[in-house]
Amino acid sequence: MRFAAEDLLSALLEASPRPTAQAPRDARGLYGLVDHHGDLRYIGSTSSTDQTFYERIHQRHRTGSEGMSHYFSQMYNTGRMWRDRKDGLTKADGDIAKALRNEFVVDHCRAVWLPMPDTADIARLEAEVLSLAPDHAIAWNRRRMQAYDEPVDLVEATLRRLGWGARELAAIERQRLRYLSAMVGPISAPAPKSAAIRQTRVTPFPKGPFCFFALDVETANNDRGSICQIGVACVRPDNSIETWVTYVDPQVERWVFTYLHGISARTVKGAPTFAEVLPVLRDALSGATVYQHSGFDRSAVAAACGNCDLPVPEWDWRDSVHVARAAWPELRGNGGHGLASLKQHLGLVFEHHDAGEDARAAAEVVLRAEGFQPVRMQPSVQTARTAIAEDEDFDLFDDHDDTVMVIREAPVAPLPPPDEIPRQHTGRLIGTAEITQGNIDNNHIYLRSFFEEFPADAIGGSNRASAAQREIAVDWGGNTVVTTDLDGAKKFFRKRGWIREFFDRHGVRAGDMVTVEEIAPYSYRVAPQRRS
Repeated sequence: MRFAAEDLLSALLEASPRPTAQAPRDARGLYGLVDHHGDLRYIGSTSSTDQTFYERIHQRHRTGSEGMSHYFSQMYNTGRMWRDRKDGLTKADGDIAKALRNEFVVDHCRAVWLPMPDTADIARLEAEVLSLAPDHAIAWNRRRMQAYDEPVDLVEATLRRLGWGARELAAIERQRLRYLSAMVGPISAPAPKSAAIRQTRVTPFPKGPFCFFALDVETANNDRGSICQIGVACVRPDNSIETWVTYVDPQVERWVFTYLHGISARTVKGAPTFAEVLPVLRDALSGATVYQHSGFDRSAVAAACGNCDLPVPEWDWRDSVHVARAAWPELRGNGGHGLASLKQHLGLVFEHHDAGEDARAAAEVVLRAEGFQPVRMQPSVQTARTAIAEDEDFDLFDDHDDTVMVIREAPVAPLPPPDEIPRQHTGRLIGTAEITQGNIDNNHIYLRSFFEEFPADAIGGSNRASAAQREIAVDWGGNTVVTTDLDGAKKFFRKRGWIREFFDRHGVRAGDMVTVEEIAPYSYRVAPQRRS
């Protein structure tokens, strides 16, 4: 029997994950390990005739020693599940932590497998499959991914099932503290949640009155709660804008988006935590209208509150994207309504991916939509920044970035009809896809030939439960811009409700080509290629 590596890889990517304990005890072949998010992360084989799927997956990978080729053990050697197997002094606590990890994998991790006959050259097929596999599906192979932060809620669920007593709980809490000490240096025991938040020099918020606010955040990594910068644009009754900005220490080890916004662990050294900043924002924005540009910022604030076990503030959230769509419908299918597109269309002046700048731009979009033309004036009020200037290594903003805008009450000149506005080809073409009858029948567009062009953190697993934590915006020429992640197994947009209307609107038929352009970071335009 001949096996094709492409078919084997597709079978692994599309297989339904199952509990590790269900791995066959009498078969061998190729297999994959699936993390607690539902994502395939490791591909391996039982190339030895002495080992079955059950022995390799459920026993070795799950219960083996950390630091060896036992990937569940290695990737979840974290927090209360952490142990140093070489430390004899902490062996008793470490064994309890390992037992918790073993049960966590049973509860929350999965595997897939492809039985093969003993006559198959399994080792060769494994190598061929690995050479074809997408990076996200083999992120654990060869230790190319760091161990996870502790999935606290899932660990708590396992502990509830186990019903452990005070002795075991105390042991794993000691292991958590040892883990933190090993990762970031000695720390003291955590203060109880009822303890007062320590006082820090959080930048005072500007004094009102204000008509409305716009808020933007930047995050350190894929966890939406890892907020590392917050900017709030405060719009006064005379339409001048005062911007308040602070760095935030998200207290994370993993920094993924430094390349995008320039903020790193060094940048936020000495900055307040989110728990220390929130009371200032809660008081300042209480009862006010707060704009965000898309839904990310609201969800990030909610996630950060969840991380700190704090109640989510009940602000009157609005979306400046909706305002922009109503004001400038001609941008639908012609750049979209993201800040990068509006920057060019409206002539806005700001530095993208700075929370203060983006918040101010969102506020300006709202004012523009209401018919006011902003005029850039000389600074008269210093923009608030996090007060930690004593740290000579701290990356402060330059003073010339501080601005206040005064809005002249003059209406914006009427826009020409949409058909007279030339299409702005400012996007970067990342690929074209040929539409098949299967695409039309099932409402999807295959992105396989250029899938690696999309950001890795927007690529999720094979179902909604394993969706990526970050989404992309897709402008397809309809009435709304779609936000979705990407299905990493099938290699298409996860949300597909808009695709039927897209095909119908443009009369797309089997054999037609569709182009995908990147018009801004995490923002794309999908359009039919003109027929010759």
